[in-house]
Amino acid sequence: MGLDLLLQNILNPPVLMFLLGLGSVLLRTELEVPQPLPKLFSLYLLIAIGLHGGYELSKSGITLEVLKVLLLAMFMAVIVPIYAFFILRLKLDVYNAVAIAATYGSISAVTFITAGSFLNSLGQSYGGYMVAAMTLMESPAIVIGLILLTLFAKRNNNSHIEWEEVFRESFLNPSVYVLVGTLIIGFLTGEKGWKAMDPLFGVLFKGMLAFFLLDMGIVAGRRIGEIKRVGIFLVAFGVLLPIFNALLGIFLAKLFGLSKGDAFMFSILCASASYIAVPAAMRLSVPEANPSLYVTMSLAITFPFNIAIGIPLYYVFINLLWG
Repeated sequence: MGLDLLLQNILNPPVLMFLLGLGSVLLRTELEVPQPLPKLFSLYLLIAIGLHGGYELSKSGITLEVLKVLLLAMFMAVIVPIYAFFILRLKLDVYNAVAIAATYGSISAVTFITAGSFLNSLGQSYGGYMVAAMTLMESPAIVIGLILLTLFAKRNNNSHIEWEEVFRESFLNPSVYVLVGTLIIGFLTGEKGWKAMDPLFGVLFKGMLAFFLLDMGIVAGRRIGEIKRVGIFLVAFGVLLPIFNALLGIFLAKLFGLSKGDAFMFSILCASASYIAVPAAMRLSVPEANPSLYVTMSLAITFPFNIAIGIPLYYVFINLLWG
């Protein structure tokens, strides 16, 4: 990997804020972000990325390129939890394998947003429809995971799945609702709407991302102590599967003729893992699974790896094929 790209990513202020938060826990400082604020930062980032994505989509329109991206997004959202499940079954019971597979079949919006910031720092761009792809990839893994559960788990009669609640949690969870809603608003209002919102959701975006990643560093740092409970197999899984998923995503992006920026952002979506939507759904639908496994893996292993190393690493792979 090019040292210059690694340094450019790590020396990006939001990434440094993440490392600052992580370091505060390791050094046992009392740094803390007051609890209501992280939710506000998260909501802000989702609204900002949705509005801007909708605006960009209004400029490009619904083209063959857009349909290709959405098709690839749906394919990866379905296939990743399936092969992840069978890999995990080599070492884990059905319940934990389902929960972890679903976690890695979904996406991390914050990783996507951070990667977008990295891409912008290189003077490159991506299509606004990638936000639609991100939204599309968040929920199917939950449903696929629970289908795997019904096929392979031997549960007692009292442990049935409430499918209505599952679909509601999958497709009407707050992050999906806000992303879809703001994407539509951005699409309908176009350039005029974005110009009106840009002072809040454009100019301030990187600063708010830095605040949010400071808090995420603190949260991830508090989970690091639990890594020893996860075991070497799952630690390796939490690093190697994202790399494999990214490479598969890059191969498909090249095969289908995606642009360089779109291919990079697609690889980021393929490589990331959910630490909010899927864990919430798994707690509800698969109580037999151990949350300290799938939450720790996504938040304390995969998320920091992608933020610090994965983003420039996947860009190197992209450069090799796109030049």
